[in-house]
Amino acid sequence: MDKKVEGFLRTYLDVEQAYDTSGYLRPTLLAFSEAYVQVIRNGLAEMVQNPDFSPSDYERLTGVEFPDEASLRQYLRDMDAYLFGGAPAQPAPPACRC
Repeated sequence: MDKKVEGFLRTYLDVEQAYDTSGYLRPTLLAFSEAYVQVIRNGLAEMVQNPDFSPSDYERLTGVEFPDEASLRQYLRDMDAYLFGGAPAQPAPPACRC
């Protein structure tokens, strides 16, 4: 995984930030360079499509737990739709079991 994608996940989708669905994430991301935005877009697509990318991999990067692969993939698809597809609301991961 690209180090920029890892940094994005750790900074903006970690357990401290992921549940803040106030809508700041899309404008924040789009304020970066077009090249950076494209790296993040490609990284999200890679996570959705890569069967080896597991909930434990995502948790290692963000601290956010997912009960299964299906819910992680759905969240990542929803995040892609929010960031790049014009979906109106930022998705939240499952309720924290901290």
